[in-house]
Amino acid sequence: MLPAGAQEGDPERGEQVYKACKACHQIGAGARNGVGPHLDGLFERTAGTIEGFKYSSAMKKLGAEGLVWNEFTLDQYLEKPRAYVPGTRMSYLGMGDSRDRTDVIAYLKALSQEAPAEDPTKANGDRPEIGSVAMQLEGDPEYGEYLSSECVTCHQISGRADGIPSIIGWPKEPFIRALFDYKTNVRSHQVMQNMTVNLGNEEIAALAAYFGSLDPQ
Repeated sequence: MLPAGAQEGDPERGEQVYKACKACHQIGAGARNGVGPHLDGLFERTAGTIEGFKYSSAMKKLGAEGLVWNEFTLDQYLEKPRAYVPGTRMSYLGMGDSRDRTDVIAYLKALSQEAPAEDPTKANGDRPEIGSVAMQLEGDPEYGEYLSSECVTCHQISGRADGIPSIIGWPKEPFIRALFDYKTNVRSHQVMQNMTVNLGNEEIAALAAYFGSLDPQ
């Protein structure tokens, strides 16, 4: 069978497949870096080169060695990310179905030329999102380091994502947004809800400042 990138994909079906990716990767009008880099202008882009996003050293190394994203390399990466880029920060285990890869690649190609936009504090039109107050604070990374001891019992300080997602180097807004999602039960995870329920704006901003200041290994 031809690799996914060499087949004709269905971008409409790919949009449905992409729902598994959108929590970390934004694409299209208004896209910005989050847990993962935005995917605008993805095709023919050298891996690990979006300014301002903290990639793993493994991804930056492969980019320096010439890895460029196209239909073929995306197909290989999406099938088994950790096998294709050992040491990647991406926690997603892989997309085994070749049709899913074909269709999501077609969807990505259709949307990847949209320009990224601004204003990370607006979740729905002009209404500020629930974490917008914390997003406006200048978090204290030293205080965040003090608060982080419970976080690093699960999340590796190296930034590796072996079973538990990496939180090293996350941009401020997505980090704060994620904690408020757990705090307000938008995301259901009992451990994270227990961890965040008593955190205020200053504590959350401090944690975001600390983890955002770290570089993945």
